[in-house]
Amino acid sequence: MFSRRGFIRVGAASVGSLALRPFGLLPALAQSASNYRALVCIFLFGGNDSNNTIIPMDDTSFKAYTSIRGSVALSAAELTPTVYSASNAPYAFHFKLPEIANLFSSKELAVVANVGSLVQPVTRAQYQAQQTPVPVNLFSHPDQQTQWQTSIAQGNSPTGWAGRVADYIESQKVNSSNFPVFFSVAGNALLGTGATTQPVAVAPGGTLQLAGFNSSAASQARWNALNSLLTLDSGVSLAQAANNTLANSISDATALTQALAKGTPLKTTFPNTPLALQLQQVAKIIQVASYLGMTRQIFSCSLSGFDTHAGELEAHNALYPELSQAMSAFYAATQELGVAENVTTFTESDFSRTFQPTTTDGTDHAWGSHHLVVGGAVQGGQIYGSFPTFELGGPNDTDTRGRWIPTISIDQYGATLASWFGIPDTALPTVFPNFPNFGSQKIGFLG
Repeated sequence: MFSRRGFIRVGAASVGSLALRPFGLLPALAQSASNYRALVCIFLFGGNDSNNTIIPMDDTSFKAYTSIRGSVALSAAELTPTVYSASNAPYAFHFKLPEIANLFSSKELAVVANVGSLVQPVTRAQYQAQQTPVPVNLFSHPDQQTQWQTSIAQGNSPTGWAGRVADYIESQKVNSSNFPVFFSVAGNALLGTGATTQPVAVAPGGTLQLAGFNSSAASQARWNALNSLLTLDSGVSLAQAANNTLANSISDATALTQALAKGTPLKTTFPNTPLALQLQQVAKIIQVASYLGMTRQIFSCSLSGFDTHAGELEAHNALYPELSQAMSAFYAATQELGVAENVTTFTESDFSRTFQPTTTDGTDHAWGSHHLVVGGAVQGGQIYGSFPTFELGGPNDTDTRGRWIPTISIDQYGATLASWFGIPDTALPTVFPNFPNFGSQKIGFLG
């Protein structure tokens, strides 16, 4: 059943999930690159153990890290060369993230430390005494995935925070077409569902057109008959809504295909991995944004496999190269297109994982996690926020396993991104209802 807010999920022999309303192909706009901005979300599904993404290398922290992490601790040989933050503090990334480390060193990547879903600031004492509201169903995959995408820590939300950003952009007519602001290359994403706007989704490299039609007379006759059926008033509301949805999608598919045909092959080489192919598709769409009349776009990508209850080191050794190489290639593509200053890529994930390992060389569900932000506008080479104290039962632990209480909220993280994207301060509480609970304080990792 097609809903007003739903994506279209037409099969592989049809329109690969496209927008719910027509927009029409526009001529190339004489927009300057400086007027364009895009946000690109990479969701790491399963809960990335960011405790092994980046590690403080001062003696006290590294000794505590090695001692407590036990079987999932990385040795010095399994880390990149030490990099130094703007405050001259030493850090090292997982050795399978060398491209990420290089972007940090060249000040094109920042780390935002200990971010998570929060209703309001909370301390260990308040959490244990249940003296302040906390997010519902903490440590649950579906709930924390939903909260990261909606920013709503308590209760349900039919819209995502990026969808509410898209609502604002459309209400202000920032773009000169009705093509959706939010575009997913990783399937349906609550993140981009708005109250008044619709997202669009397409599989990387997939055909955008209905299959089975060609230029022959018989084929064109079938095509005309299909379109006649879609515009026929059946008198049945549900059937009419479905017909309108499919008709609009066909129109949108044609227009998007024509826009992509205006692009030129990218010189940047992308690895042949699922995440890299998603980001390559994003780069191709950014290249033809002017043909779609777009000056503001949000994209959604994803990488799965981070639910590492066992065999975490082996899992990360496979996942981290894909993440690092894909992010690096995408940043290089934005440089090639001359829009590196205009595109910001950021990570999200369910949660981080327990600092204390499991008996099966893995980790369990936790809370606050460290995230990566990449782009020419990023104030890189810095750690924003603070790392938790590496102590079981310490000041940042919910219990005695190293489930870090976040010190930066999703609202603050998202508001920083949305503000750079063009959402004024007066509208931020509409997008992030809990943002005022944190003093409306943005983080500052974007210039």
